[in-house]
Amino acid sequence: MEPKKKSLLRKTLKISGIAFGVILALLVILPVIFADTITEKIKVLANKNLDGELNFKDSELSFFKHFPSLTLTLNDFNLNGSQPFKDQSLVSAKEIGLGIDIPSLLFGSQINIDEIYIDNAKISVQVNKKGEANYNVYKSKTTDTVSSSESASLKLERIQIENTSLIYNDLATKINIKATGFNYLGKGDLEQSNFDLETKAEIGSLDFAFDKEEYLTHKKVSAKLLTKINTNSLSFVFTENNLVINKLPIEFKGKFDFLKNGYALDFNVKTENSNLHDLFTALPPKFITWLEKTEIRGKTDAYFTLKGKYIASENQKPSVTFGLKVREGFVSHNKAPDPADKIYLNFQTQLPQLDISKLKINIDSLYFVMGKDYFSGIIKTEGFGKTIAINSKIKSRLDLEKLNKAIGINTIDIKGNLNIDAIANGIYDAKKRKFPITKSDFQLANGYLKTEYYPNPIKNINIKANLENKTGNYKDIAFLIPQAGFKFEGEPFVVKASFKNFDDIVYDIKAKGTINVAKVYKVFSQKGLDLDGSIKANLSLAGRQSDATNKNYGKLKNSGTLELKDIVTRSEYLPKPFTIKKGLFTFFQDQMKFQDFTGIYGSANVTMNGYLENAINFALAKNQILKGNFSFSANELHLNELIPSEEVKVNPADEDEQPKTVSTVIEIPNNLDLNLLFNASKILYDDLTIKKVSGNVKINKGSLSLQNGTLNIIDAVAKMDAFYKNEGTQKAKFEYKITANDFDIKRAYNEIKLFREIASSAESAEGIVGLDYIISGVLDHNMQPIMPSLNGGGTLSVKKVKMKGFKLLNAVSQQTENEALKNPDVSKVDIKTTIKNNIINIERFKIKVAGFRLRFEGQTSLDGNLNLKMRLGLPPLGILGIPMKVTGTQEKPKVRLGRKTEDLKETEYDENAPVPVEVKTENVVTE
Repeated sequence: MEPKKKSLLRKTLKISGIAFGVILALLVILPVIFADTITEKIKVLANKNLDGELNFKDSELSFFKHFPSLTLTLNDFNLNGSQPFKDQSLVSAKEIGLGIDIPSLLFGSQINIDEIYIDNAKISVQVNKKGEANYNVYKSKTTDTVSSSESASLKLERIQIENTSLIYNDLATKINIKATGFNYLGKGDLEQSNFDLETKAEIGSLDFAFDKEEYLTHKKVSAKLLTKINTNSLSFVFTENNLVINKLPIEFKGKFDFLKNGYALDFNVKTENSNLHDLFTALPPKFITWLEKTEIRGKTDAYFTLKGKYIASENQKPSVTFGLKVREGFVSHNKAPDPADKIYLNFQTQLPQLDISKLKINIDSLYFVMGKDYFSGIIKTEGFGKTIAINSKIKSRLDLEKLNKAIGINTIDIKGNLNIDAIANGIYDAKKRKFPITKSDFQLANGYLKTEYYPNPIKNINIKANLENKTGNYKDIAFLIPQAGFKFEGEPFVVKASFKNFDDIVYDIKAKGTINVAKVYKVFSQKGLDLDGSIKANLSLAGRQSDATNKNYGKLKNSGTLELKDIVTRSEYLPKPFTIKKGLFTFFQDQMKFQDFTGIYGSANVTMNGYLENAINFALAKNQILKGNFSFSANELHLNELIPSEEVKVNPADEDEQPKTVSTVIEIPNNLDLNLLFNASKILYDDLTIKKVSGNVKINKGSLSLQNGTLNIIDAVAKMDAFYKNEGTQKAKFEYKITANDFDIKRAYNEIKLFREIASSAESAEGIVGLDYIISGVLDHNMQPIMPSLNGGGTLSVKKVKMKGFKLLNAVSQQTENEALKNPDVSKVDIKTTIKNNIINIERFKIKVAGFRLRFEGQTSLDGNLNLKMRLGLPPLGILGIPMKVTGTQEKPKVRLGRKTEDLKETEYDENAPVPVEVKTENVVTE
């Protein structure tokens, strides 16, 4: 090589080496020089622009993390959300890298962040029921508030996320998304207010649920997306977006706008001319095992749209549509000899404003064949609930065993020949007594059903049923079951029935056989078993509804027996189930008699004998009254077991508040008219025990009354009458009358809570008293009396009482300096009182104590305040007396000389007010 060329090569290598060394040195030195400066400016940027708490352990600046980008890495990063989620994490990551624009670092007044790298992160997006989200952490700025002197700014061109988990939990739209193994790369000029964002994304496992119903579970997703973003209006336009869920290709377009108080949505998702097999790969995992053994062919189109505004505060909701088409479908599980072939489906549904009452379903065609068998159907409905428009036509001839083998439902073994020929067209509206014009025949022959939950099948299932209506009116409905029956565990059960004219039902029912309820239940489920027992029927019921209503009992032909054993029943009015241990019901005309009927409710063993009337009408039609007369006996009845509960909110306006369980009053049904001869050996309520309770109980029009009742309380016999009627679930009105002779006042104070509250001064009294009192008022949701609502009056007869520790007379004794007035014996005194507006008014009464003649009258409040007047008559005849007045409280009575007193404040009960309202009466002077 020539010397000149060698020299030039050496110079070139030398210069290159020096340049490389300088560059390498800069790559090492620049991060060291600028590390603290950049970190500090990033903190300033965060403090100025983030409305969420940001924390990280430490930081490092390097070219080598994401070469060739100069990257500031924040380790152990956490950013909390915006209100009302300030205490919850929005983003937490092992590390987050911020790519620094080098020219802006060296020559600019601002440091520009143009790249973000997120690694091993957890992103949790939360939206509450009001539509308030936790991601509003970036403080919005108007143009004139943006300062060019800020130390750093976001001018993003690249966002890269690796190995991240994402949770999106939106309580407003009821959408829940969970993604793991989330990898994302987004590129675009994010500095501009309008820009295009190119995205590539992969998700290792995606779960999607709407309203707690799972639609996608553990699905792999890959996507290429192009999104137009307007940051000024917070608008996103999804223009070209192609996804693959497992093997199913999906096209996604739409628009999403953030509004001040909600969202505007316009989403369109579809797959066209896809393989039917690929559609099944997108279904939940439980179908995958089935899919491995199933041959599926055919083409499918599917679409989903979500369009409209979602503003929770204004009750605006978007509309949803969904459609699915299948052409030339074919399904064969385990190479079934008769596969489901020539499957055609054209299905569309709409849910305007997410309002279930406006639901529209259009199955324009559903057709398939299996050899010579076939199914053909058209079903169109509009509305849901009280009013439904129906237009349907179904015709089938199916061998259910062949169908089961073709589609491969392994958890069930079903056989039988099913033939359906049904046409229905018209409006169902129970209120207007309208029913679609219908002609339908249903027949299942030689049916057989066995599930994985029970070893033995239900066999010999044979059903013939016809439903016909020629005019569209309730009165022309005819529902006939000429044959229905099955055999299970060796026990046959057969039914024949007909129901005509649903305006005035003409019924004819014959049933005979035994049903083992628990075992039948086990056939269909293995969880939550609480059913046991059996039903044995031998019934013949025939008649017309109006004949029972009009008491034309001679026209009814009801006879037979129904025997129940160990049947568990539930009622919306009772918090606990009622178990019928043994019950034999005998039907005759309008009556259903029962003898030695035994049952268990809670801890009570119950026996009943008597009859019910109008039972068949009650079962067949709404707004019917169940009547009856019977005896009811219980060994031990806990009233607390009758008190139901419900979920309520303390502040109904707070949509985020979780409901709390609170007690409610006992509800009396409005559709009962019953007379009971009641007898209970013992009734328990809180700490109160009542024995030998009996009386005549009447339940009618939502009220309960007790007449000629007797009870034994604290070993004293009392007579009582009572009335109770609930008003909703939170309060009830009551009236109670009691007459009791010779009961122990000390035991009454110790054992009866209401007596303690009304007569708190009797704490230390001993002796025998009588009571003749009537009181009415309102009970709260805890079944406790609301004191200001109490109204009534009566007489407390003092027969012989030792007023031991009676603070009032002790105070008088102290004031008069006469020890003889302490702990006096009192006998043969009738004290008459009335109660109203939280005040007990005491009529004038006299007692003799140690030669003194005392006269009392005045007021005491139910919360313990006193306003009493008394006269202390001096011995020997009490002609001369000292007037006194007693104020203060029952705990601390104040005794002074004089006559003038001031009436206590009344607390008037206002039924419409959440709390009692105090009403102050005028001051009066009394003698």
